Amino acid sequence: MTAPAIPGTDVPDWLVARRSEASRRLGDLAMPSEREEIWRYLDLDFDPAFGSAPSQPGVAGDSDELTELWTGKVVSVIDGFVTDRGASTVASVSEQIDEGAGNDLFATAYDALAPGAVLIDGDHLSEKVFVDVQTTGVATTFPGVHVDVPPGSEASVVVRFRSTTDAPAVVVPRLTADVGDNARLALTVIQDWNYQTRAMARAVVNLGRDSGLTLSEVGLGAKIGRLHLDVNFIGRGSWAKIYGVYFGEDDQTLDYRYFMNHIGTNTRSDMFLKGAVEDDALSVFTGMIRIETTGIKTEAFQTNRNLILSSGASAQSVPNLEILANDVKCGHGSSVGPLDEDQRYYLMSRGLTPDVADRLQIRGFFEETISKIPHRDLLPWIRERINTKYITAQEEGRV
Repeated sequence: MTAPAIPGTDVPDWLVARRSEASRRLGDLAMPSEREEIWRYLDLDFDPAFGSAPSQPGVAGDSDELTELWTGKVVSVIDGFVTDRGASTVASVSEQIDEGAGNDLFATAYDALAPGAVLIDGDHLSEKVFVDVQTTGVATTFPGVHVDVPPGSEASVVVRFRSTTDAPAVVVPRLTADVGDNARLALTVIQDWNYQTRAMARAVVNLGRDSGLTLSEVGLGAKIGRLHLDVNFIGRGSWAKIYGVYFGEDDQTLDYRYFMNHIGTNTRSDMFLKGAVEDDALSVFTGMIRIETTGIKTEAFQTNRNLILSSGASAQSVPNLEILANDVKCGHGSSVGPLDEDQRYYLMSRGLTPDVADRLQIRGFFEETISKIPHRDLLPWIRERINTKYITAQEEGRV
């Protein structure tokens, strides 16, 4: 398999070498197994069809409500190709970007076949940026976004993944960011693929001294929607706040593997995710807080709450701690259960019908997390999409 050309660029030596090495290794790798803890609970019985990777982008979809309400810069990535004139890609960088995304089958396929990630750096960060990532057909595609936040600056980026057709597809996105010393990044990721798409996303964020990250993920679409996230707290005093909301229905699987790697001293992390599943959907959360021997005076916490809304749905929540240093504060918590019968009774005693009482519970459950998403102009759309999922299921008698 040959990587697609990157239009308008001379591919740098480091990228040529990475592609060549990954292409050499790709044929020797097998599909990951559920026996591996990092892939546990997933049905990986499908053909990734790497040979179908397109040589050019398909026809872009129309603007929708989200892109039309955006007041900053919009960059389009269609089937893995950056289609905006003037937009930079990683192929414009002479020195290698070390993404640290691993070497499993999907990471290796990305390294071999990705046509070139969009580069969001100092030239683009004077205004907030919306990256509209689309897949248009059945081909396997490799979209990428790399954000480079210079020291002492602030960046605001939204990455929205969507399907423009109902065609089944395999998508292998990669989202990486380097946040310089004393810099700030507000990053919101919206996963809105169609229900036939299998998405195996990988994200890595590196934090410098006294830098900060506010990352939010909204999981709505995909047949399998996976996000493997590593946040590396390299610099002293770096911090991150991680928020997530997800809602699965039909036979969706929404899979989150979040790793907070505390390397520097005086670092802080706080993960807070809430999700719901109905019909035969499955959600998976594996959270890991790892504190290295150098990570003294770390404060790190993780919380995952799940609602099970029908008998066929299920949720797996596995928080973990690995502490190799002294003088730290850590904690974790998780829960899986149905809507609260006492809350329903209280609301009904105030004159509400059972359906309306349950809708208020859903709204209140998610609002605690939605309200923390930093991109405020997206919140009405997010609330509407999540609440509509539940209301529709109620009206169709699925919950």
